[in-house]
Amino acid sequence: MADIDIPDHLIDLESAAWAEQQPRALTFAAADAVQAAYREHAASTRVSSLELEMAVKQAVRHPRSEPAV
Repeated sequence: MADIDIPDHLIDLESAAWAEQQPRALTFAAADAVQAAYREHAASTRVSSLELEMAVKQAVRHPRSEPAV
């Protein structure tokens, strides 16, 4: 996966959604906010939204592990 610049607001949104998901309490509003932010950032930077989402989830859920190849 290429190096992707991840803005802090995406980390914050994904962290909040991940915190809700742990006790199986993820709300539609949180999930929708994260997806909308992914789409907006991907469109404005011409980065694949899938690669962006994968990079953000890697950073939030596995901050110390090596990125997936």
